[in-house]
Amino acid sequence: MARSVYVTGIDRGDGRQVVDLGVMELLTRQVDRVGVFRPLVHDGPDRLFELLRARYRLSQSPETVYGMDYHEASAIQAEKGTDELVSRLVERFHRVARDYEVVLVLGSDYAATQLPDELALNARFANEFGASVIAVVGGQGQDAESVRSETRNAYRAYSGLGCDVLAVIVNRVASEVREELAEHLAATLPVPCSVLPDDPALSAPTVAQITSALGGTVLLGDDSGLARDALDFVFGGAMLPNLLKALTPGCLVVTPGDRADLVVGSLAAHSAGTPPIAGVLLTLDERPGEEILRLAARLAPGTPVVAVAGGSFPTAGELFALEGKLNAATPRKAETALGLFERHVDTGALLERISVARSGRVTPMMFEHELLEQARADRRRVVLPEGTEERVLRAADVLLRRDVCDLTLLGDVDVIRKKAADLGVDLAGTQLIDPRTSELRQGFAEQYALLRAHRGVTAELAYDIVSDVNYFGTLMVQEGFADGMVSGSVHSTAATIRPAFEIIKTKPGASIVSSVFFMCLADRVLVYGDCAVNPDPDAEQLADIAVQSAVTAARFGVEPRIAMLSYSTGSSGTGADVDKVRQATERVRVSRPDLRIEGPIQYDAAVEPSVAATKLPMSEVAGKATVLVFPDLNTGNNTYKAVQRSAGAVAVGPVLQGLRKPVNDLSRGALVQDIVNTVAITAIQAQDEK
Repeated sequence: MARSVYVTGIDRGDGRQVVDLGVMELLTRQVDRVGVFRPLVHDGPDRLFELLRARYRLSQSPETVYGMDYHEASAIQAEKGTDELVSRLVERFHRVARDYEVVLVLGSDYAATQLPDELALNARFANEFGASVIAVVGGQGQDAESVRSETRNAYRAYSGLGCDVLAVIVNRVASEVREELAEHLAATLPVPCSVLPDDPALSAPTVAQITSALGGTVLLGDDSGLARDALDFVFGGAMLPNLLKALTPGCLVVTPGDRADLVVGSLAAHSAGTPPIAGVLLTLDERPGEEILRLAARLAPGTPVVAVAGGSFPTAGELFALEGKLNAATPRKAETALGLFERHVDTGALLERISVARSGRVTPMMFEHELLEQARADRRRVVLPEGTEERVLRAADVLLRRDVCDLTLLGDVDVIRKKAADLGVDLAGTQLIDPRTSELRQGFAEQYALLRAHRGVTAELAYDIVSDVNYFGTLMVQEGFADGMVSGSVHSTAATIRPAFEIIKTKPGASIVSSVFFMCLADRVLVYGDCAVNPDPDAEQLADIAVQSAVTAARFGVEPRIAMLSYSTGSSGTGADVDKVRQATERVRVSRPDLRIEGPIQYDAAVEPSVAATKLPMSEVAGKATVLVFPDLNTGNNTYKAVQRSAGAVAVGPVLQGLRKPVNDLSRGALVQDIVNTVAITAIQAQDEK
């Protein structure tokens, strides 16, 4: 039977969705097939399951997720008793458990459920499902002593009812008492207890949620602007200078629609980044003229301007009653929630207590989860030279919310801030540097001139060269101001890696710099090398690529079994191309006898056991190769792209190997998640260099 984890609380308002999301992240990191079961559900769409389904690509049918609605449960309990209610839900739970390796059970929400002794009912469900319990306690608006008492009582209640309590998580606690509370509870409870601070960004509604709740009309703004969190409300009635003094980062400006001066002034302040606002809400069903709206659109592209019918006073009442919700339409909130969970919960210890055996399959999502976890475990600083590029800023947003690494963005600082404000990206804590005006420029120029003096580079020429963001970023890595660099979303591969060849150079023992792609297929991760750097490596270089690729594979959890690819398998073929592969294979066998390697071998014999059984039946690599080394760039690049597009594989890379310090290149078509993954890989490589 599947292992199951039951996340439950003791009252409403505990922000338990953060814990649900965090536990789901942990489980999907370990196993391929995670099921979800919610015993009791309200009428209408279930926003949490929709979030889980979208984020974790769940194929589970919603019909199997839900036990029954609260009205039906209340009627059954009243007419036929609790045993009958529990019996029906146990049957429905087992229908899910049969099909999944582990099941996440979402407890009841204590919101107008009309069920007596709801805590005891959750405990009964957990016991009958054979599920271990994670109990969640809400601490918002309470002092430390009240939270301590509630937490101890929650543990006693569930353990006293026979539950296997894995952990207790206290959520939404005031930041100033979080650390003291965590220490006290860790010393007094017999199970792990984590304390999460209240994060205003999670409870803040987005502009889109406000628009929907108030029946507003969007006059200006794009999806990115509507996704911004409204962290504060500033009501405009005074003259513009006084309003500007009242603006706060992330605030929603609420003003009558006929105050064009306040609309334009607020958006101008946002455009200047002093401060960036969430948007403007116009009341009284008044709307500025077309010329004002055109000016507003030019001042702050993408920033929402929304009109509502009500006056400022009733609108204020509705606004203060709204609370942000995690759902599939708020991916930034999900990243914030996961970052909060991963910062304050000992996820390794919790996973050990859950004791879910790791799946033999490695899915793309599992591989991506593992990258972020490894990067977070030993933080490094990564410099991103393309700081004004939208995809890079969106990736930075994810990396910062997930607390993956420290970041430095290069470019015109005012442009970076303005673009970040337009995208609703909070760069707090991020280092922003303009290479043209940085105090580091002169020192970098002197260093570069020394390195390239043999090429005739003068100090004056070096001063110009190092203002280039890729050269400046590479020098930051070389001189220890950053631990790694990622570029290439708008620069060519040559522009990204040439500075690294000139400045950082190759590791001792590495004859060349090469690259690999991590090809994340549906059930495994393969490593392809070299698909991005070396056009036609000779036998010695091909052997070096194979060894480097095996080392990289092992570092990222892929057991290396190397296939040296060719159009021929074994001794069946002859010719210069296949002979090169044969010689490279022998070189690896001599230099690294500990590595398992086969070559020459065709692709199908390398990865398909049935073909391997015919062509190389005694090989310990054929049919189960994990590191595939291509004979030349033409073959490798075309193959990785064919597999990526035809098999729906996630291609992570190219990841450069052989440099003294990590610098990685992006495809110019890189998606935001590709950039996130590459930055995480770079941070992990930097851990090794340290």
